[in-house]
Amino acid sequence: MISVLRTTWPLFLGILLLMVGNGMQGTLLGIRGGIEGIPTFQMSIAMSGYYAGFLLGSLSVPALIKNVGHVRVFAALGSMISSVLVLYSVEPNWIWWTLLRVVIGYCFCGVYITSESWLNAGSTNENRGQTLSAYMIVQLLGIVAAQALLNLSDPGGYTLFIVASVLVSFAFMPILLSARPAPQFQTIKRMTFGQLYRASPLGCVGIFLIGGVFAVLSGMSSVWGATIGLSVAQISVFVAASYAGGLVMQYPIGWISDRYDRRKLVLMLSAVGAVTGAAVLASQPGTLGLVVAGALMGGLVNPIYALLLAYTNDYLDQSDMAAASAGLLFIYGIGSMGGPIITGWLMEVIGPDGFWVYMGVLLAMLAVYAGWRTTRRRALTPEEQGNFAVITPNATTIAVEAALDEKQSDPDKRASDAA
Repeated sequence: MISVLRTTWPLFLGILLLMVGNGMQGTLLGIRGGIEGIPTFQMSIAMSGYYAGFLLGSLSVPALIKNVGHVRVFAALGSMISSVLVLYSVEPNWIWWTLLRVVIGYCFCGVYITSESWLNAGSTNENRGQTLSAYMIVQLLGIVAAQALLNLSDPGGYTLFIVASVLVSFAFMPILLSARPAPQFQTIKRMTFGQLYRASPLGCVGIFLIGGVFAVLSGMSSVWGATIGLSVAQISVFVAASYAGGLVMQYPIGWISDRYDRRKLVLMLSAVGAVTGAAVLASQPGTLGLVVAGALMGGLVNPIYALLLAYTNDYLDQSDMAAASAGLLFIYGIGSMGGPIITGWLMEVIGPDGFWVYMGVLLAMLAVYAGWRTTRRRALTPEEQGNFAVITPNATTIAVEAALDEKQSDPDKRASDAA
């Protein structure tokens, strides 16, 4: 992996700074909403705007890149992100924030697609697995590091928004000034949802449910934290713990999934997540207990997402994986859009516990459905399964397709090849 970083460090540095800026704006906005006294449900609408924009970006940015090129799209969307980050502080209004969240979600989707295309095109068959693993690690490290920066200034002012804007602006320098040529971009062929569902009912239903859970954990944590009176430091630690848990647990769960029935593993992980939510509701733990619960929830949700992608591709020809990935990410986006809004409504009706109730219920539903699916189709043997690929919910179709293709192309590779 050292050799990979040595040759691609400008891209990874830019991606790291992008993720720091993105991680800051998501958490900061939830905290600022509490300071401004914006009602929870209205904040949930604003937070869902990011996922709506991301979904729109995944549908339209590829055509935009094909028409005007990677460099122009990357530079234009990057400039828009920097502007939006500053504009957040101009008017602390939930309607204004919702519009800006849609715009910034769209733009971040575009820059991710572009940077992932460059990264994939610059990799060889020998180092593609390590490159993609490093990319996922850098993504999560950037979001974790972002939480520490939230403690540098008063979230009630505008300084933190400016810091995030500057970091994103700096992110484009190493990427645009690198010597890498723009890659060729091909539009991904689509697969109908009927075909996708027939290939893997669990993949479709599970991705929809896990999209709602991840969107709440990543988008509503700061809103929930502000509602229950956590300090900025406590909220930042909770959010960082949820992402750190996802980073740590991907590899051991991936190793197990290559040797075990993935449906049963999804069932067990989902059940543990549902029990975690119930335990928080029953015990009402202190800050340390909440941080542990957040780390555990993040450590479950991220691997379940990758497990569902791997499980679906176990039943597809390699030529269909790109189309299937695009379809699954669309389903994931629909689930993500609704998660914050429903959680915000629950928090208005039953109080802050609605945050844990929603995630717990969705994970319980996934556990039940995965259990039922084990009775409908025989289990594949480890030899029949493809290999687990470390994929985070922040990745776009480009990275998902490359990671799954790399893993499926060599049956001797295992999830531990990134170590």
